[in-house]
Amino acid sequence: MQIQQLVWALFLASIVLLTACDFPKTKASASALEMPEQELTGLELSKQYCRGCHQYPAPGLLDKKTWQAYILPRMGYMLGIYENDTVRASLFEAGIGGQKVKNANIFPAKPLVEPGHWQKIVDYYLTNAPDELETPAHEFQNANQFEIVVPNYRLSPPSTTMVHFTDNGEFYIGDANSGSLMHFNASLNLLKAGKVPEGAVHIHETSQALWITVMGSFSPTDAPSGMLLQFPKEKGRPAVVIDSLQRPVHSSFADLDQDGLQDVVISEFGKWTGGLSWWKQNANGTYTKNRLSIKPGAIRTQLHDMDQDGLLDIVALFGQGDEGIFLYRNLGNGQFKAQKVLDFPSSYGSTYFELFDYNNDEHLDILYTAGDNGDYPPLMKPYHGIRVFENKGNEEFNEILFLPLNGAYKAIPYDFDGDGDMDIAGISFFPDFQNRPEEGFVFFKNQGNFDFQPQVYPKISDLGRWLIMDSADWDQDGDMDLILGALTFEVVPKMNYVNRWVENGIPFIIMKNLDK
Repeated sequence: MQIQQLVWALFLASIVLLTACDFPKTKASASALEMPEQELTGLELSKQYCRGCHQYPAPGLLDKKTWQAYILPRMGYMLGIYENDTVRASLFEAGIGGQKVKNANIFPAKPLVEPGHWQKIVDYYLTNAPDELETPAHEFQNANQFEIVVPNYRLSPPSTTMVHFTDNGEFYIGDANSGSLMHFNASLNLLKAGKVPEGAVHIHETSQALWITVMGSFSPTDAPSGMLLQFPKEKGRPAVVIDSLQRPVHSSFADLDQDGLQDVVISEFGKWTGGLSWWKQNANGTYTKNRLSIKPGAIRTQLHDMDQDGLLDIVALFGQGDEGIFLYRNLGNGQFKAQKVLDFPSSYGSTYFELFDYNNDEHLDILYTAGDNGDYPPLMKPYHGIRVFENKGNEEFNEILFLPLNGAYKAIPYDFDGDGDMDIAGISFFPDFQNRPEEGFVFFKNQGNFDFQPQVYPKISDLGRWLIMDSADWDQDGDMDLILGALTFEVVPKMNYVNRWVENGIPFIIMKNLDK
């Protein structure tokens, strides 16, 4: 597999602004087709056509060049507008994946908008989009909270898709290029390695087994080639527990229907199609699929009794067009009711969320990162970064913190320096390599009253491009350490980073906390 195929942005490959919309069934598109062209402005038309499936994309979210060269053509495809007869055919992959996209009517065979209407929409965006996006100034200080520990183990090109700490400082990593699952001890020595299908991205560990979520294809596809594997820790052979998944990227485990058996919630990111489902475990050990959503872009879930009724609810993050955080309230008897509690513009590029108690009021708040930037030449966006939303009760969450971070991919909230308040460690897969490559890892030190000071390690991007991160007390000294996983992918414009990463072959680093 070529390095260019190994970008995690392909895991989060969100063709921005319009995905999986069934336009013929939306009232907005039908009404627009019926109204006389001269009575509608470009703004009115854009709101009717572009708000049926996701938050309305204002022109100011992207620059004029990106709208013209990338987004508007893709919007046109989903409205049945193509440059020529061969374009539509090229949008469908071969086999069952392409058939799924056809069945979902992602790319209509006939136009759903009159030519005059479409031209008004195009003119509106190109007239009102800025030539450039304003980017906030970043003032970083050098960090001294962590010591960078580089392993002797080398793997080139680094293509780490998963890092997972155990309780005793050991850890697992998944590598897409070699198709491997590797187990390291706390001294960073490889204990054992095994082959897995392409793209091991999530691990759930029990006393008896490892449950591995495998994408099946790291490159974007709608083919159902992903699976959930079970690796016994002692005797026994690995087994496929659930197969035919569409690029699954995360699994959560719990007894959702209170029958004493562990069920699974699987996020199928897919490409143009996908979904979120909970899989009921049956008495004979098999699983039955129950659909929660048929939208693509499911990223991860957390299970928690949000309404304190004794039943576990599902909180899910979606990217891929209709971006937001959804609450699936457990009604009992295997029934769930969906509610969107946070709504984000499609250009945000959602990457991660986590439930945590931000202000120690015993109500779970939400930490969220946005930073996917792999759908067109990377564009530094002022809204990329880390956000915290406070739980006000009744499923209402208000934004109370925004920390800018270009290309943010994950953040971990914790009192890393032991001073009694919460800090935040963040990684970026799409930092500003030209001006601020040190954004690859940022430690946001809480100076009190939630005043966060961003601190960096100037040469950290020379070691790798950081895709994933996990935390644990690696050296068992009482404080929280970090592990960062690297995945090699070309920098735009080219700046010799790739040659350096391939030559060094560093698949991960440890950020050893110096607090103790």
